[in-house]
Amino acid sequence: MSGRAGRVRRRSGWPGCWPGLLPGEPETGGLLALMLLHHARRPARTSGDGTLVPLEEQDRTLWNRAEIEEGLLVLETALARRAAGPYQVQAAIAACHATAAEPAATDWPQIAVLYGRLATLLPSPVVELNRAVAVAMADGPAAGLALVDRLAATGALGDYHLLHATRADLLRRLQRRDEAATAYRRALGLAPAEAERRYLARRLAEVTRAGA
Repeated sequence: MSGRAGRVRRRSGWPGCWPGLLPGEPETGGLLALMLLHHARRPARTSGDGTLVPLEEQDRTLWNRAEIEEGLLVLETALARRAAGPYQVQAAIAACHATAAEPAATDWPQIAVLYGRLATLLPSPVVELNRAVAVAMADGPAAGLALVDRLAATGALGDYHLLHATRADLLRRLQRRDEAATAYRRALGLAPAEAERRYLARRLAEVTRAGA
C-alpha cells in the first residue's frame, strides 16, 4: 500500500471497499472511488421538502469536498494500473461531474465518450440511456432524443420510468410541450419513489402551463 493510498484509506469512511484488501484488483479502487464521489453529492440531492433535485440544479456548495478529493485520489491510483473496468469508468464519469464548478463547466463530450466505453464493457439498455443523456448535453437535445427513441423502440425499458422521464425532458428542451407532458405522465405513473414523483409532477405542471 503506497503512502498516499494509506492516507486516503485512513481518512475514508469506506473500510470494507478499500483496494488495499485486493491489491491486484484495480476495480476495487474504482468501486470505492465511485461510492465516495456519489456519496459526496448526497446532501444536495433532495430539497427541504424531499423533492428530487436534478444534478444541474444542485447547490454544489453542499457537496462534500473532502470525499470528492478522496475519491479522485483513489481513482487516480486505480487508473494508474492501466486496467480500467466498469467501476473505474463509472467513477471517471462521476469525477467529471464532481470537478465541475458549475453545470456549464461539465465536460459532457468526455462523459459521452466514457459512456461509450462503458457500453462496451457493460452492455445494457440503462447504460445506453445514460449515454443518450450525455450526447444530448454535448450535441443538443435532438441528438439525444434520437438515441432515446431508438432505445424505446426496442421495448427493453418500456416500464422504466427514467426512460420516459429522459424523453420528456428532451422534448421539453425542444419546446415540444404536448409530447413532453405525455411522457412526463407516463414517467410519473411508473416512478417508484415519492421524491421522483414530486419532481416529475413539477415538470409536468411547468410544461402544461407553458403549453396553455
